[in-house]
Amino acid sequence: MWADRPKNGAGPIFYGWAIVALSALSMFFSGPGQTYSISIFIDYYIQDFSYSRSFVSGIYSVGTLAAGITLFFVGRAIDRLGQRLVMGAAGILLALACIWNAFLTGAVMMFIGFFAIRLFGQGSLTLVPNTLVPQWFVQKRGRALSVMAIGGFVGAAALPPLNTWLIHMVGWRDTWLIWAGLLLIVFVPLAFLVVRNQPQDVGQEPDGGGPGAHGDTRTQRTAIQEKSWTLQEARRTRAFWLILFCVSVPALVNTGVTFHLVSIVEGKGLSISLAALILSLMAFIGFPVTFAVGYLVDRIAVHYVLAMTFGVHIVSLLVLLTVNSWTGAIIFGVLWGIAHGFERIVLSIVWPNYFGPRHLGSIKSIAQTVMVIGSALGPLPFGIFYDWFNNYTAILWLMMLLPATALVFALLSPKPS
Repeated sequence: MWADRPKNGAGPIFYGWAIVALSALSMFFSGPGQTYSISIFIDYYIQDFSYSRSFVSGIYSVGTLAAGITLFFVGRAIDRLGQRLVMGAAGILLALACIWNAFLTGAVMMFIGFFAIRLFGQGSLTLVPNTLVPQWFVQKRGRALSVMAIGGFVGAAALPPLNTWLIHMVGWRDTWLIWAGLLLIVFVPLAFLVVRNQPQDVGQEPDGGGPGAHGDTRTQRTAIQEKSWTLQEARRTRAFWLILFCVSVPALVNTGVTFHLVSIVEGKGLSISLAALILSLMAFIGFPVTFAVGYLVDRIAVHYVLAMTFGVHIVSLLVLLTVNSWTGAIIFGVLWGIAHGFERIVLSIVWPNYFGPRHLGSIKSIAQTVMVIGSALGPLPFGIFYDWFNNYTAILWLMMLLPATALVFALLSPKPS
């Protein structure tokens, strides 16, 4: 392959963009382990196994929590073995998990199935590309992550209707087998063939700089000066803990709102179809916003952009509180999409920008674990407060304290020196 040939210079084409394309594909193929995909199977599980919705939801939450806790070991494996091997292995293991889910017979198998697809799909196949792309880009890191995010948005938009159609055509068990086949035939071979762990493996430098290349000398100097912290060093900084809180907030709040959105909208006297429209708006608005934010974080200190993210979150929750019309719901959907576009980039770029790329697997896995746990716990307080007050007003006011606190923490967390 071209990537295996030694080079004296960077060449006319920077191989990092092939890495970005494959990373976007990884984000897409994490889909079988994402909530937006799994949710399509839940009603069929309830019907075929005669389980209650709360019982299946409980199994899913516990499986997600277990996957989140285990994800730290995936981060350590990335640092020791490299992204190429871990990405390929995660693809194989996710395919095996899909096969397992095709043969479910009861609650224990269901728990193992949820655990595996969450660990290797939603966890590993999003963690690996988020540690791989920062190895290849420094000055253009935000833009590269914006392009990579396309895979996630395409998956979120395509998998729910695709799963619905496949289940209607061949049944839910064969749908899992189809995803296993696609992973093994399409994704895994490309992961092993295309991925290289760092630009030096193909004689290049980050952002396409290198000897004899038309590279940006500022990029080369920045790459040399970019310090890589170990996890132990990072944990001794104030910024690590404050940013860790910041990354947990969107996972918890967004999952809680998404899980109960239909109920929230119905409680305001609006239609269920409007809730679906809001979810679609979130994806369509968030997609172009990621590109704008990608350029923004390449030019402005990332903790300021992070603070802006939580500012938009607060405004969107305020709008949701006051929504009582179709127009208000659309405004909320737009603001929510902007917030998602911001967080998709800034929560990925803050870790390599602050602590460097070398030990990013261990460091980012801690953040990913916190995010997964937050997403598992997010719906619970909304349900409790609804049972207490028969509406979501109190919990929305309470949840607003989280992004408000995160905004302050972001401003107090410049890049550590």
